[in-house]
Amino acid sequence: MPTPDLAPHVYDELRRLAAAQLRDQPAGHTLQPTALVNEAWVKLAANPNLRFEDRRAYLVLASRVMRQVLIDHARGKRRAKRGGNWRRVTLVAAEAPGGPVDVDLLALEEALEELAVLKPDRVRLVELRFFGGLTEAEAGQVLGVSERQVSRQWRTVKAWLRSRLGPDDGDAEG
Repeated sequence: MPTPDLAPHVYDELRRLAAAQLRDQPAGHTLQPTALVNEAWVKLAANPNLRFEDRRAYLVLASRVMRQVLIDHARGKRRAKRGGNWRRVTLVAAEAPGGPVDVDLLALEEALEELAVLKPDRVRLVELRFFGGLTEAEAGQVLGVSERQVSRQWRTVKAWLRSRLGPDDGDAEG
């Protein structure tokens, strides 16, 4: 877990990211931002050996855990409603957390699993940018590459995901 000084700041930031991720969910959506963050927090707390030196290191892992929580929740909803409550992904919105997001998390997860076989580092980039809300500069620091390289990779991975996930309502941005 993060150090005691870091925990409240990171929790607030995770709460903002979760609210952005869930903002455009349909009415009656059962997973609320606080619940998403709490589930992620509990999963992270389950490993007492985890230590983080800074906010960024915590957010990297928390992004991955929030992705897992969202996917698990979507799978549970799909099982409960055989094909119901799916959401399409528009990766343009991933540029800025809190922007309009239309996500089929299960389709995104399947695409990311396929991408992981081809380019595992690109999956990490999606986790950092889409689920973690990191900027290209922050993602570059975490990945140890330049912001320019992250920008190129981000454009490429969004195009690849669009090809797997279908049209994005004609949105030519991003």
